[in-house]
Amino acid sequence: MKLFKAFSMALIIGLTFSSSYSKAQSYNTMWIPDTLSGTNFNLAVKDTFKQIVNTGNQTITGGINGNIWGPTIFFQKGDSVHFNVHNYLNDSTTIHWHGMHLPAVMDGGPHQVIPPGTIWKPYWKVTNDAATYWYHPHLHEMTMEQITKGLGGLIIVRDPVERALALPRTYGVDDIPLVLTDRDITTSNQFSVVPYGDSMMVNGTLRAKYNVPAQIVRFRILNGAIERAYNIGFSDNRSFSVIASDGGLLNAPVAVTRYELHPGERIEILVSFNGQSGQSYDLKAYNSTLANFVAGSENFPNGPFANYLGKKDFVMVHFNVVAQTVSPSPITSIPSALRTNTLLSSANAAITRSLTISDSAGVTSTTILGPNAFIINHKLFNINQIDYKVPLNNTEIWQITNSGVFTHPFHIHDVEFNIISVNGVAPTAAQAGWKDVVVVPGATGAGPGGGGTPSVVKFIAKFEDYADSIHPFMFHCHISLHEDEGMMGQFVVKDQSTTTALAQAQKESKDFTLYPNPANDRLFVNFNHPSMQAYYIKLNNAVGKTLYMLPRPELNNGIDISHLAPGIYFIELTDELTKTTTTKKFIKQ
Repeated sequence: MKLFKAFSMALIIGLTFSSSYSKAQSYNTMWIPDTLSGTNFNLAVKDTFKQIVNTGNQTITGGINGNIWGPTIFFQKGDSVHFNVHNYLNDSTTIHWHGMHLPAVMDGGPHQVIPPGTIWKPYWKVTNDAATYWYHPHLHEMTMEQITKGLGGLIIVRDPVERALALPRTYGVDDIPLVLTDRDITTSNQFSVVPYGDSMMVNGTLRAKYNVPAQIVRFRILNGAIERAYNIGFSDNRSFSVIASDGGLLNAPVAVTRYELHPGERIEILVSFNGQSGQSYDLKAYNSTLANFVAGSENFPNGPFANYLGKKDFVMVHFNVVAQTVSPSPITSIPSALRTNTLLSSANAAITRSLTISDSAGVTSTTILGPNAFIINHKLFNINQIDYKVPLNNTEIWQITNSGVFTHPFHIHDVEFNIISVNGVAPTAAQAGWKDVVVVPGATGAGPGGGGTPSVVKFIAKFEDYADSIHPFMFHCHISLHEDEGMMGQFVVKDQSTTTALAQAQKESKDFTLYPNPANDRLFVNFNHPSMQAYYIKLNNAVGKTLYMLPRPELNNGIDISHLAPGIYFIELTDELTKTTTTKKFIKQ
């Protein structure tokens, strides 16, 4: 049973009456996630509890370094960052760095499974432009469940171009993260794993309120929902300026009164609260105006898609405007220009890849969608099948044709791209920058039974590095339910120049030794051939449980084994070029 009785009256009061007293009683102060910065990060992914509803049982949640969600991680462009991701969950998981440009073996997709009790150690050089990115689980067929628990977090990249602009950037004061989602909460205060919720949550807070200073405020907004799109606007219909999309700053701010944000998408906006101290405003979802067959436009009375918020306008955050900040000095104007983006040219595309999105019939392997799943390229996802081999350094146009009725947010790993057109129309100014999620509308004129004219979306991307013949990157619908039920594919970036080197390497005898053995604090790897490198190392205990997962490990300083208990262990090493795996035993003193 859904949580109407527990808080629906408070919600109605908050939405209907304007008195400051009633609103003060019905809203909860929005939580702002903690932060981490530097180049070395420790993330503990765990099962936990949090008092989500003000009274009654705590909610079983998932958290990263806390009891729900995770810290906001700050990167500096150009830094090399290293992670220790420790899985304390009872289940396996993955952590995908959404929007980050990095090697496939570090990407955290469905192939980089972290078993319970295992530490995964990815690292990469940050080459992304300044923007808001995020990290979240990507375990095949369990993404929806683990995101529902609350696992995830934001990433904020800084760079010199962004730093030189007069923009708000005091985190939690005038630079405020807003993670939008909704949950279905049972009468025992537990999250239900369903596509839509009855209760709006922002930063893990029900009926959120927050104080903002009377100046220009920057909001970093993520749609972290399982399925719902949010048509964002303010209760006074004010204009706000979009300054960044998924992958970076736009050329100039774009003034809008509404912005339709789909799962996985991010925007940064500037809002002027100049001279408005003492006033209150609501950030709302104007979802009564969503087009049919856009996630959140449905109003089903029963079944797994039934929810209180369907096809309704509702408050997401209540803002109280307070005095300007003193230090740092308040930003009181919106810049007229931001950066000069050099977008990709269609003339440089080596290929146009044609993908299809369609509705299926007769599928028996899905659970919620049943026989009517959504599919890419006329099939469900097969984790053992590579759909595309993209040549290294290719610039490509991806053309997605949707003959189905439903609108899908399409996400691709590895690259940021530029939208060329949606149904033949160039992107709006707010969508004309760098993106990693593109909204693919349903067929125009289609009804519940299909039909209509297919929609066609084109984007262009360059696959300029991180070739890997084993670990693929993913492309999929970012509605977690659709992804889990098979609306996904995968590609590898292929370096054709390695063919000759691979043939030669396969003829050569390659091996390695471990020293010292027995070892105490550090274990070193010695290769018997100069061309041999470690592509992947797994450190397993005597019964085969993986303790460390080391993608492309940096071995100059050895492997830190100081935390291991004395005993027998095994190193499972995969060679970089041949991808052959050899196992060696060592003893920890």
